[in-house]
Amino acid sequence: MIRRLIKQNRLFAIGLTLCAIWLIIAVIAPYVVPYDPLYQDLTARFSSPSAEHWFGTDALGRDIFSRVMTGSRISIGAGLLTIVFAAAVGVIYGGISGYAGGLIDELMMRGSELVQSFPTIILAMVICAALGPSLYNALIAMVVVWWPNYARVMRSMVIQVKSNEYVEASKSLGASRFRIFFKEILPNSIGSIVVLGTVDFGNAILLFAGLSYLGLGSPPPTPEWGLMVSEGSDYFQHWWMASFPGLGILTMSMGANFIGDGVRDFLDPKLRKEL
Repeated sequence: MIRRLIKQNRLFAIGLTLCAIWLIIAVIAPYVVPYDPLYQDLTARFSSPSAEHWFGTDALGRDIFSRVMTGSRISIGAGLLTIVFAAAVGVIYGGISGYAGGLIDELMMRGSELVQSFPTIILAMVICAALGPSLYNALIAMVVVWWPNYARVMRSMVIQVKSNEYVEASKSLGASRFRIFFKEILPNSIGSIVVLGTVDFGNAILLFAGLSYLGLGSPPPTPEWGLMVSEGSDYFQHWWMASFPGLGILTMSMGANFIGDGVRDFLDPKLRKEL
C-alpha cells in the first residue's frame, strides 16, 4: 500500500519523508544534541546562527538547535497521544451510540454536540486555564475537545455497517451483542477513524503549539516548539529564535496533512479508480 501511494501521490511521499525525518530526530535527539537544551550561557546571548550554534541562541544563551531537536519529542508526542486517546474515547462512545440506537443514541449524540458547540481553541483554553498550565493538562484539554469528531464518525459507520447481511447472519447464529460489535462491526468501521486520525495529527500539533504559545501548555523552560515561538516573538530582531521552531511546526504539520490526504484518497473507492 505504502509503495503504491508513494508512486501515485508525490505529496504523500513528501509528507512521509518529512514525518520520518522528524520521528527519527525525536528518537535520537537525547543522544546527538550538541548542548544541553536547558543549559544557559549568558555570555552567548542572542548569538546568530554560526558553526558553533547552528540555529543561534536565545535570550538566555541556550542553543536553539538542541532545543528544537529535543522539542520534537514533546510536540510530536503530544500530537500522537491526543489522537490516540481522542480516537479511543470516540470509538467507544460513538460505537455504543450507533449500535444501541433509539433514545440512548439521541442522548449520547446531544452530549457530543454540546462539546462541539464551543470553538475548539476557546474550549481548550478554558480547560487549560481551569486546570492550570502544564503539559498533561494541555493533553487532557485537547482530548476533551477532539473526541466528539471521532464519536460522530464512528457512530455513522456503525449505523451503516450494522445493517449489512453478515451482521444479521451473526445475530441469527446466536452471537452475543458484544461479539457482534467487536468481531463484525468494529473491524469494518475503523478505517474511517484511521483516516481521520492521520488528517488530525498535524492539526493536533498545531493546537498544542498554540496552547503553549499562549502560555497554557508546557511551562518554561521546557523546550517545546510553541513555547519557543512565543519566547522568540518578543525579539523580532533576532529572527532565528522563532523561525526555527516555527519551521519545525510547519514541516511536521504539513507532512502529517500530506500523509492524511494521501491515505484518505487511497481509501476512497471513487478516487482510487482515478489513481
